[in-house]
Amino acid sequence: MNTQTITAAAAGTWKLGDLPVHRVGFGAMRLTGSAAFHHGTPSDRDRSIAVLRKAIDLGVDHIDTAAFYFSSLRSANELINSALAPYPDDLVIVTKVGPYRAYDGTWGTSARPEDLRGHVEENLRQLGRDHLDVVNLRRMPSWDSVAEHFGALAELREAGLIRHLGVSNVTARHLAEAQAIAPVVCVQNRYALDRPDPEADEVLRLCGEQGIAFVPFYAVAGEAGEQGATTAHDDDVRAVARAHGVSPAQIRIAWTLHQGPHVLAIPGTGNPDHLTENVAAGAIRLTDEELHLLDAPRRAAG
Repeated sequence: MNTQTITAAAAGTWKLGDLPVHRVGFGAMRLTGSAAFHHGTPSDRDRSIAVLRKAIDLGVDHIDTAAFYFSSLRSANELINSALAPYPDDLVIVTKVGPYRAYDGTWGTSARPEDLRGHVEENLRQLGRDHLDVVNLRRMPSWDSVAEHFGALAELREAGLIRHLGVSNVTARHLAEAQAIAPVVCVQNRYALDRPDPEADEVLRLCGEQGIAFVPFYAVAGEAGEQGATTAHDDDVRAVARAHGVSPAQIRIAWTLHQGPHVLAIPGTGNPDHLTENVAAGAIRLTDEELHLLDAPRRAAG
């Protein structure tokens, strides 16, 4: 595969509310090198800015970020602002609130509903925007209900600070709870080829039925999670990758996109070559036989 000529348009499009985006986007978390998220050092600042600009050149129009993506050296939002402002008209920036980090990087208790306006305003300030395209409420493990927090964001949406709302790390019950308060345009949950999860499958199905974007995180990382892209690909993934002349990570992204037309991918990297490969994965078309082979561990777990 000649990855150099493939743009994000190859993956097709979906809408976040009324905002069309290509189905392969970019996750900004790994630009910061924050030890809270993965074990490594931040990408060189100039290279991070170059990666963001290259993403736009490759047709990426969906960037996922958060004000709490920062380290002692890097802030994802500040990098995005520096690299891309004034922003392209078609660029959709999705951020999230819920977790809370102090400026020294330590994690505090999760945000209270009354804290969320300040967190939204911090994202606005860092990004240099007068409104946020999409804000995901990231449910914290201690929350049995999302109603109070989501209701606070719905008020900010009515005030014009937020255009659309989403939820993250939720079950079907939480999704229904949020939808009873305000429209939900996306769900961002952990979902990966080698991580069978019937509850996640149910949310994926519900999103498809209701026209809601489903946006997996750690789809390439798999069990490696916050540590970064996994190298522990199984033999079937490697075999399919060889058949297509691509990397195992590209097959994982392609598999993710094959889970439904409403599924978006947001792989993150600070490496411009990996960025090109990630975007090119949107052009990979897996056969029914290949999908059946890749799905074998999930069937066995079910």
